Amino acid sequence: MGPRKVEIQTLDYPKLIDPRGKPCHHGVIIKLVTTNICGSDQHIYRGRFPAPTGMVLGHENTGEVVEVGRDVEFIKVGDLVSVPFNVACGRCRNCKERHTDVCMNVNPDASCGAYGFNLGGWQGGQADYMMVPYADFNLLKFPDKDEAMAKIKDLTLLSDILPTAFHGCVEAKVGPGSTVYIAGAGPVGRCAAASARLLGASCIIVGDSNKERLALVKKAGYEVVDTSKAPPLPDQIEAILGQREVDCGVDCVGFEAHGHGPKAEDDPAAVINMLLEVVRAPAGLGIPGVYAPGDTQAKNEAVKRGTYAIDFGKAWIKSPAMTAGQCPVMNYNRGLMMAILWGRMDYLSAVTNVEFIPLEKAPEAYRLFDEGSPKKFVIDPHGSVKKAA
Repeated sequence: MGPRKVEIQTLDYPKLIDPRGKPCHHGVIIKLVTTNICGSDQHIYRGRFPAPTGMVLGHENTGEVVEVGRDVEFIKVGDLVSVPFNVACGRCRNCKERHTDVCMNVNPDASCGAYGFNLGGWQGGQADYMMVPYADFNLLKFPDKDEAMAKIKDLTLLSDILPTAFHGCVEAKVGPGSTVYIAGAGPVGRCAAASARLLGASCIIVGDSNKERLALVKKAGYEVVDTSKAPPLPDQIEAILGQREVDCGVDCVGFEAHGHGPKAEDDPAAVINMLLEVVRAPAGLGIPGVYAPGDTQAKNEAVKRGTYAIDFGKAWIKSPAMTAGQCPVMNYNRGLMMAILWGRMDYLSAVTNVEFIPLEKAPEAYRLFDEGSPKKFVIDPHGSVKKAA
């Protein structure tokens, strides 16, 4: 409803109609089983990512199909599915090239669509029910419902933060034996640490200024650095690794970044500049953190436009390869699902710290997350997780 003001309201049951009033015969209605509160939701909650009053939040959604449109062939009523946060048509050039993050047909204002994010008008899933278009293309069906519910604490992450974190690591060129620095110990950063481990990284270092989050990451078996402390970041990395540079860097913070040190102020370019400093040549950087124009709390007009003071001239000598933007979830979600189902990521829960909550506690969870809680809050609107347990 406005900055730091979210409400629970009673709305109409969703219809198979898109935001512009066109029938979605290719869509389905799902009953939400889990719907996560994401760090990206916090950008909206704080009023720093523009969103219309009354928008239903929630782009990390998992649910049971309860209604199918006339043209849906392969998804059936009763299927338990993960919903990629990208809204994608499956028909345009970008979708056919597996760039579902930049679908050309689901948002009239830009090649980019997402639920609950003011990107095309698609309502989110922090609710009892939601509509999903292009269902046969978009939805990932879990092979066995009972098995999926037994591992729902991990599988609920497939809609966004786990593929997003994995994408950041892949684009940073994390591989067997790599040393990697991950900026941010929020849920995406913690999933990035787990992703780096799955990819075979040797030394995984996570940086943040939040003591509780760092303690959680350290307890889960990863190295940490405190960016609120005075020693420069290269010094802290050297104290762990014996070298001042790592092989790969992942930005899991985005534009609400702070500089390094005890008196650091807001600086949207801080994390990117830090990574350019501490990643060796040739520098591989994955930047899934959100950077967008329209920040209402920007310090100047350039930053409000999304123009940042990146020290690219200094970093150019490192031959940096940088990939930014939303994750094309469908590139990764099936493989990550199989890794979870077959026990290849049993260490994931230790670092993600999921807590299930009923829908009525969502406003309180937003407040706690905004204050820096180390938990990953997952809404269980119908008590489905509790019943399965």
